[in-house]
Amino acid sequence: MNLKKTYKFAVVTALLLTFFLALSMSVFLFFTNDFNFKLIGFSSLFCFVISFVIVQIRIERYIYKKIEKIYNDVIFLESEPGPVKSTPISTDLEFLSKELSQYTKLKKNELESFKAREEFRKEFVGNVAHELKTPLFTVQSYISTLLDGAMSDKDILEKYLKRADKGVDRLIYIVQDLDTITKIEFGDAKLEKSNFDIIELIKTIFEQLEMKAKKEKITLTFDELTPTSVFVNADMKRIQQVLTNLIVNSIKYGQANGTTELSVESLNPDKVLVRVTDNGEGIEQEHIPRLFERFYRVDKSGARSEGGSGLGLAIVKHILEAHNETIHIESKYGIGSEFSFTLQKQQ
Repeated sequence: MNLKKTYKFAVVTALLLTFFLALSMSVFLFFTNDFNFKLIGFSSLFCFVISFVIVQIRIERYIYKKIEKIYNDVIFLESEPGPVKSTPISTDLEFLSKELSQYTKLKKNELESFKAREEFRKEFVGNVAHELKTPLFTVQSYISTLLDGAMSDKDILEKYLKRADKGVDRLIYIVQDLDTITKIEFGDAKLEKSNFDIIELIKTIFEQLEMKAKKEKITLTFDELTPTSVFVNADMKRIQQVLTNLIVNSIKYGQANGTTELSVESLNPDKVLVRVTDNGEGIEQEHIPRLFERFYRVDKSGARSEGGSGLGLAIVKHILEAHNETIHIESKYGIGSEFSFTLQKQQ
């Protein structure tokens, strides 16, 4: 029979007290020539019962008070219901040890999570400050130069104002992307789903980016097997943002005289697969796991010189997750990259 450890302790203590009492009584009765086995046996039994009851009650009350204090302290530290708060107070030390061990493990995991969030917060704030600092200093330096007397030269005035304007545009771009990703993460940007032809949408994006692609000597094209129309059910503006970000990245990191190819195909009765493929510089495998993090850049200097907020792929990921879809990437350095994602077919 498995007894609680407090019972075992009380039994052992009562037996020891009974033994010493019986021994003392036996010695006393022996020297008084009044030795009586029945009296010793009855006294020993009575002593054992009384000792057991007293020791057990004292231990229970003492341990209960200590454990109650531990429970109250732990519950005071918990901001939300936890395993300790929902467990009735017990004096079973083995049970208590198990419960506190689980509580300690839970709090350790929470602490590690808080540390990870704090590191992410510090990195995020540092990245935001770094991204904003460059265009801010650029605008400030051009304006300061003009205020110091360069305004008298019309050519310099016009050139510096244009450069300052570009810096302001980049600041606006970064702030808009920050606002977008924050709204998506907190669920403030509700999806407005509708049925639309994604092929027509891609054609519209191609027209918008045609000049940028020509400047970088990149050809925008459809895969030859892509159908003339494919209807999907999604938020058209958000999907346009996804495709624009992917195609812009493809142009930005493409090779001269290269191609950016779009394909849309039926994956199953409910889904279509969209691919954005290029034969650009590709991405080394070590960068792929972090590619969708905010402000993460594979080539920091090159990417920054091309502009952008560093939030494009993070926004892509969040938009697709809001659609309950995921984005995948396959890339080989020096050969090219392919980004693909699924969308729901029209309903």
